[in-house]
Amino acid sequence: MLTDTHTHLYSDAFDDDRAEMMQRAIDAGVTRFFIPAIDSTHAASMFSLEEKYPDNVHLMMGLHPTSVKENYKEELAFVEQQFSLRKFIAVGEIGIDLYWDKSTLAIQQEAFRFQIKLAKKYKLPIVIHCRDAFDEVFEVLESEKGDDLFGIFHCFTGTLAQAKQAISYNMKLGIGGVVTFKNGKIDQFLNEISLDHIVLETDSPYLSPAPFRGKRNESSYLSLINKKVSEVYGISEKEVAKLTTENSKNIFSI
Repeated sequence: MLTDTHTHLYSDAFDDDRAEMMQRAIDAGVTRFFIPAIDSTHAASMFSLEEKYPDNVHLMMGLHPTSVKENYKEELAFVEQQFSLRKFIAVGEIGIDLYWDKSTLAIQQEAFRFQIKLAKKYKLPIVIHCRDAFDEVFEVLESEKGDDLFGIFHCFTGTLAQAKQAISYNMKLGIGGVVTFKNGKIDQFLNEISLDHIVLETDSPYLSPAPFRGKRNESSYLSLINKKVSEVYGISEKEVAKLTTENSKNIFSI
């Protein structure tokens, strides 16, 4: 059994073949799908997906850093309201993204801290998005660290030192398609990190693993990521699938 800890299955990229795509994933052994939120405009699509696949799909709730705009306080109020209405398995995806817009750093930091406190209130993990912002993310995590802070550093693409720092904040590393890239670099040191700290993800429809790089990603491709990770660690694909799924259970309590 494989667990995709981060996949945007409600994306409009799957509108034409979602049922077939889901079946391909299940046939490939991927039976657990953890779905990150973006903002309020995607909520209805997420809930619809959960309704169709109640035994497989598990929803997070949060405000993605690239959606932290002028109306971010309204969006955070929506997130807070949703947690008062129903259960979610994590607060995510949240964090800081300075690739697209550096001018929003201050409000991204504010939104990140607010949602970390929400996760602590509900005793839930956080799922972190970090792009061109390791120092800024670590600064927030340092100020919030403690036994009540835990989760996943989604789509980890940093250095060995950054990996160890993320782990020091009770974060698992989300390993996806980048591990299969020739210039991805993380495959060069990943085996220096215990598999206890690793979970697998696709981030579909983004970041397809080789040989599908540049094309639409989907959760069935998690088997390719699992295969590469097994090669990096020198153990069987079955063992990687088992250990990373156990790690996901420890994080999400499902």
